[in-house]
Amino acid sequence: MSKGTRKTKAEALQDIANEYIASGAPWPADRRTIAAWAVTHGKWHPQRKSVIDQCAQELAAAMRLEMERDPQGRSVRAKLCVKISERDAAGNPVQKTLWFGRDAHPDLMHRSLQQRREAVFGDCKQLKTDQDSYNENNTYGANIQLSFDFTSDLADSEHGTEYSPPPPDDSDDD
Repeated sequence: MSKGTRKTKAEALQDIANEYIASGAPWPADRRTIAAWAVTHGKWHPQRKSVIDQCAQELAAAMRLEMERDPQGRSVRAKLCVKISERDAAGNPVQKTLWFGRDAHPDLMHRSLQQRREAVFGDCKQLKTDQDSYNENNTYGANIQLSFDFTSDLADSEHGTEYSPPPPDDSDDD
């Protein structure tokens, strides 16, 4: 890293995870175990955060989870969001996330759905890269192949998840 260049928060946290692994602590590990190690060993300290920032994060998490039933009985998100870019008073670009309800204008809804689709694609692209890397480099000779065609998954999901067993057979088998 060049002189005067600071690590991002993510890079600093990655360093902590790598220090955890290098320490000989149990690996694989869950995030709480790594976090407990980091706090215990003085590698991580909570940052002072404004009450408004903390509240905003908690509100966003809660709004993201809120579901309601549409007229057809489907469970759908009650609130959606879209990322927008604006300029602050000094003319600097800032990104904001606007939240809205299901009665939003179609332009806003389309933008939100498109951003979510792009996020899903990004996850799939990274999943494919991770799969290819594992297949080309694992010491087991394993070749894991996942389907990225979700057509049948979506069709199956429309049938619901409740199982209705057939009625009992009243015939006497004795």
